[in-house]
Amino acid sequence: MKKSPVIADIRDIADGIYKKILKKKQPELETPLRSLSNVSYDSKSGYFQIMKKMKNRTLTVNTIKTFAQTLRMMGLSKDLIEADDTATKREAYYVSKNWGDARFSEQPDSDAVMDDVEAMLMVNREKMGFIPEEKGGDIAGKLIVVDKDSDTGETLKIDCTKFGSGAYSIPSSVEQLKFETSAKFILAIETAGMFQRLAKHNFWKKSNCILISMGGVPSRACRRFIRRLSDEKKLPVYVFTDGDPYGFFSIYRTLKVGSGNAAHINKYFCVPQAKFIGVTPQDIIEYKLPTHPLKDVDLKKIKDVLKNDPFCAHYKEWQKALDQMFKMKVRVEQQAFAAQGLNFVIDTYLPEKLKNPKTWLP
Repeated sequence: MKKSPVIADIRDIADGIYKKILKKKQPELETPLRSLSNVSYDSKSGYFQIMKKMKNRTLTVNTIKTFAQTLRMMGLSKDLIEADDTATKREAYYVSKNWGDARFSEQPDSDAVMDDVEAMLMVNREKMGFIPEEKGGDIAGKLIVVDKDSDTGETLKIDCTKFGSGAYSIPSSVEQLKFETSAKFILAIETAGMFQRLAKHNFWKKSNCILISMGGVPSRACRRFIRRLSDEKKLPVYVFTDGDPYGFFSIYRTLKVGSGNAAHINKYFCVPQAKFIGVTPQDIIEYKLPTHPLKDVDLKKIKDVLKNDPFCAHYKEWQKALDQMFKMKVRVEQQAFAAQGLNFVIDTYLPEKLKNPKTWLP
């Protein structure tokens, strides 16, 4: 049987429950509270860290189903690790259909229990044998990814400059990868459309960089890939998103410091060294960009961030930027630079931003 600290922890939890039942006491499951109200931000650590608030699930008539589902999910994790196998979150949901009354009716319920188990064990779910459905992101530029052939174990060197009009896709698990590069920085980009423009016109060659498409909120594999690449090759990370509250505090903030929901594993997936280069509210003015009005949901998000987000509270620069956006009541897309010319973003905007760190946000 494959030795694993995760299996040892699962056995300890199961043993504790068994002993309580023998003593005719109600067993409990304790998990950290996963929310922004239970995280702290310290610029020295560079990411959201979970605090001490816990939630207890005691076995009662009302909790028996969720209690059983949690134990079955831990059992599935143990089986996967012992078999050196994996299951996607979707597959785990369908496996539960064989659990009788403990089966899940909807995948969001299965995902929530998986997240609870992950927090309970204080490991990332990949170590539990569970992998995400979504791909990691796309790569173009001066990078060779060193991987292995799954059948032969032979070393594979994947040159990210040799994909023509395509791109290298980050796999769901990146721990085995190694890197070779002469690039000077990583540019993480929100939208696939902007990534494709920069890749098509070889912006990576002109700027000696690595382009990474995040495709919205970056997946865990994408964040882990950027973190490992940046750490191992000592590369700065610059982030380029739409100029809206979602781009700022769902995409960029998640990449840089993590989230409240995943605070127990942020240290593995966040990129504390990341810097935000744009699009900022001030860029709208400086570059005379066409905009869209902020929706009520955008205004609400700005208020919520200013009131509740520990990362925003730490940086006056972000408070000022959000205040400015709230007063302007407009948002802007990355593609808005096309109003100045299709390649204005390549020829003017990005070169100017990269040369002027004073315009960046922390």
